[in-house]
Amino acid sequence: MSGISCVDLEGRVAVVTGASLGIGRAAAVAMGRAGAQVVVNYRSHAEQADEVVQAIRDAGSRAVAVQGDVSNRMDVENLIETAVREFGKVDIAISNAAYSDRELFFEADIEGFRRTVDVTMWGAFYLTRAAARSMIDHKVPGVIVLVSSPHAFIPAPRAMAYNMSKAAIEHMGRTAAIELAPFRIRLNMIQPGWTDTPGERKFASEETMMTAGKGIPLGRLGTAEEMAEGILFLCDPRHEYMTGATLLIDGGISLPWWAARGSAAPS
Repeated sequence: MSGISCVDLEGRVAVVTGASLGIGRAAAVAMGRAGAQVVVNYRSHAEQADEVVQAIRDAGSRAVAVQGDVSNRMDVENLIETAVREFGKVDIAISNAAYSDRELFFEADIEGFRRTVDVTMWGAFYLTRAAARSMIDHKVPGVIVLVSSPHAFIPAPRAMAYNMSKAAIEHMGRTAAIELAPFRIRLNMIQPGWTDTPGERKFASEETMMTAGKGIPLGRLGTAEEMAEGILFLCDPRHEYMTGATLLIDGGISLPWWAARGSAAPS
């Protein structure tokens, strides 16, 4: 809690997509503990979303859960409209919702491939657009955070749609940061490394995750709470000179292999 408690978001309103589980859940709770009023978006985990709302209320902040599929533009616009209706404005928008199937691209089910792009890329765009329009209309010098991934620059096999989507939102985010700067709206990105979340457990067993985690330079998987602190850092009003940046929190997983082994680079 020490890293979170020093950030003051009192009076601000935050919208977090994919907030019922994993990094989104931790980020929403962190926002509430920092004093923000939070709109908790979820698609299919209503009970878990209600738990997040209760945790935020227990921390002394207001919160509401809103069901919606981020791949649907109208759902995302309704999410922002609900935030304005409930709390009067949107100061912070965190695009966290994502989807991924893991298959070789030439064997992949095309519907699953499209679903990955629709949720991970288009969902981020829809939220960025809707939040920016609201901030501009209400003259709010807001903050938008896109949850990206080292997949944006590491061509991990069996994850082409996800890799493409994360690479796209990085360039989208930097472009948006330029266009939003005149309105005093900041947009930054965070790249969580391999993090222990329900989404990751879709692809690997407990044993696999723990064994693989030991191979990361820092020797373990990241936690959702650690990623939430990174998101909170990007939302901190004290960092108002930061925009168009990407924060990498990955335990060193994206470092070259010889760095992890402590040996010299190959010649």
